[in-house]
Amino acid sequence: MIRSKAAARVSAAPALSNRALMLSGAMMATAALFVAAPAAHAQSQAPGGAPMMMHAMAAPPALNLSAYGEVRTAPDMATISFGVVTEATTAAEAMQLNATRMNQVMAALRRAGIEARDVQTSGLNLSAQYDYVQNEPPRLRGYQASNQVTVIINDLTKVGTTADAVVAAGVNQINGIGFGLKDPSAAENQARQIAVRNLQAKAALYAQALGVELAGIRSLSEGGGYAPQPQVMFARAEMAMDSGGSTPVAAGQLTVRIDITGVYDLER
Repeated sequence: MIRSKAAARVSAAPALSNRALMLSGAMMATAALFVAAPAAHAQSQAPGGAPMMMHAMAAPPALNLSAYGEVRTAPDMATISFGVVTEATTAAEAMQLNATRMNQVMAALRRAGIEARDVQTSGLNLSAQYDYVQNEPPRLRGYQASNQVTVIINDLTKVGTTADAVVAAGVNQINGIGFGLKDPSAAENQARQIAVRNLQAKAALYAQALGVELAGIRSLSEGGGYAPQPQVMFARAEMAMDSGGSTPVAAGQLTVRIDITGVYDLER
């Protein structure tokens, strides 16, 4: 009995030792956590122990403004669009009749002093023509041929006489007339200067109203510019004719506009 109790005491000793080792290991792990925490915290500090501060960069104050400049100037060229429309029983006859009249029109343009480089075919069409009667199928009436031409006239004094000449030669459709500039660069540059002056004046006015000083312009962008005048439509060639002389044509003036946008920095 004595040996058996001693054996019990001896066998309990390793178990106790194992529990002590487990507790010791847990304490060491906890200590390791406490030791590692300051190291991780130190990584977020600047040398010397001062904490590092992150600052967001605020955009500097600025004015975003737009302005435009306009220049009115007299046109120095015109563009006329007209055509010859013919009808015949067959497609070949319609095209042949159209070609004959168009050749007469081209000859009239040459006599009027229009150079070949200023004449351009803008449309050629051939289509079947039908008569429609209620409750009956469409009946083929014939064919229609159309030849459309665009002409540039560099002498505005010849616009009316040129229109009369082509109508007399066989033109039976005038689509419209438009006026433009051969070289718009001078008018555009003048409009740019006006636009910049307007933008500067607007920026100065805003700065004065806000009680701040302009530091300078950060960016400048441009839009707009010269655009040819849209063609004015004629109702019919016959109505455009003046029985007392050549067809009257008024060129008027064109407006050249430049739009700009600028960003001005303000003094802090």
